[in-house]
Amino acid sequence: MIRIVCLAIGYCFGLFQTAFIYGKMHGIDIREKGSGNAGTTNALRVLGKKAGLIVFLGDALKAVFAMVLVHFLFENSHPEMGALLRIYAGAGVVLGHNFPFYMGFKGGKGIAATGGISLGMAWQCMIAVAATFFVLFFATHYVSLGSLCMYVVFVIFLVVAGQQGFFGMPQPYLTEMYIIAVLLALMAFIRHRGNISRLIHGNERKTYLTRKNKED
Repeated sequence: MIRIVCLAIGYCFGLFQTAFIYGKMHGIDIREKGSGNAGTTNALRVLGKKAGLIVFLGDALKAVFAMVLVHFLFENSHPEMGALLRIYAGAGVVLGHNFPFYMGFKGGKGIAATGGISLGMAWQCMIAVAATFFVLFFATHYVSLGSLCMYVVFVIFLVVAGQQGFFGMPQPYLTEMYIIAVLLALMAFIRHRGNISRLIHGNERKTYLTRKNKED
């Protein structure tokens, strides 16, 4: 039951659609522009760098806030499963972000939110994830490639750190945490299947921070 509660808390936080709200404040529906994705990259391309930064921070921080709330609500009473409850909350945020009921379940892809989850799990995880994303992004300018590799590093970090006792949980809870992380990664790969196809065929669009990425 407590897992469902944490998932529901996360989902409610995930419903704060930063790109959609920011777009509406500027008179557009972000889902009808550019790629149609209500996330950081499309906001950057359609509305500019300021919008991209605001959307990224909003989507990342909603995951952090949800996980912090779960920490204060439950980790004193369930210290043996603290990290597990946090990742349930984080998973709920991604679900709420990707599938918001009030937007016809048409949201984003959950990458910025996952960046927030990595911070909520461990600052070392956030550094590993961020380093992976930005190194690949600045080397290739493919947001999708950096995002997908970031998820792989996220899963690897949790497994390696978990098996070394970093999270202080018994093995059954660790295994459950790994499963959730893998499911999040699989969902990200599925939602990026179009990007993966374009990467394979060499026609994925590049994104730049030092020049305009205008997309109507």
